Amino acid sequence: MTNISRYLKLFTALVCATMLSAVAFARQDDNALPQKQTHLYAVKGADSLYLDHYVSRIEGKRPCVIFIFGGGFVGGVRDKEDDIPYFHFLTKHGYDVVSIDYRLGMKGVQSPGIIEFLQRFKTTIDIAVEDLFSATNYILENADKWQIDKEKIVVSGSSAGAITSLQAEYAICNSLPVTRELREGFNYAGVMAFAGAIFTLDGVPRWNTCSAPTLLFHGSSDTQVPYNKMALFGMGMYGSKYIADKLHDAGMPYWLYSVEYETHSMAGKPMHENHYEILTFLDEWVMRQRPLQRTTYTADKNLPKRKTWFLPTDFINSNY
Repeated sequence: MTNISRYLKLFTALVCATMLSAVAFARQDDNALPQKQTHLYAVKGADSLYLDHYVSRIEGKRPCVIFIFGGGFVGGVRDKEDDIPYFHFLTKHGYDVVSIDYRLGMKGVQSPGIIEFLQRFKTTIDIAVEDLFSATNYILENADKWQIDKEKIVVSGSSAGAITSLQAEYAICNSLPVTRELREGFNYAGVMAFAGAIFTLDGVPRWNTCSAPTLLFHGSSDTQVPYNKMALFGMGMYGSKYIADKLHDAGMPYWLYSVEYETHSMAGKPMHENHYEILTFLDEWVMRQRPLQRTTYTADKNLPKRKTWFLPTDFINSNY
């Protein structure tokens, strides 16, 4: 074998090895968790509130999804292990994710009566919304540096986080006092709520201005957050089915994804099992700004038939 032949074989082997290494690196990089940056966004009393910014690898200005964890306003963390794959999924599709702390107003509450529950719960939701607005302001202040599109910020939450998300948008649409905490003129580009509701002591919910496009996931047998409503004399919680019906009647954009006989597990399931629906909503309703209305009723044959109507005390006992 000539020296030239040996050099050619060596060169070919080196090229193949380099290509294989590049492919392996690309696969590893594709499965790697996104870069995370942690920031202190507010100090409120004794509470230092942080957010985790998961950065998409897409170049240029990017849309952003704010995530609010669940936990009944008594517990939960912004970096729960089960939620990280959801963040990774969004960043792989070009969305930055900001997962936030917020104050837990029901922490330490033991078996409240209905009146005490209503009063405490209103205060709890108000301070959670305040914290969301403070985190949103922080994102807006850093949007140019972080390459975030200020017109494409979506709020998303699970359970208590879903309640906070829906309540925040409801407050904006009705110019409620809590919106003083938010930069004037700002509104979210969309809302994604996993088993959420709107809470009011001032009568049935009404929207004075058009709501941002809203994606609602809920199970009809949820005993922790009402699927339809849990109210007396207009005071109480109005769930995904009720909200969707009102948005439909008002001609506002929404997508209700309802699962018959499903429980409060819908607070987490969509983040793992409904990626297609989430991406479709973000693409069609948020990015393309199409004012669509859609309702999807589904049934899981593996689910047993369950009760779908509950008393107010059922929800209180289930949560506290």
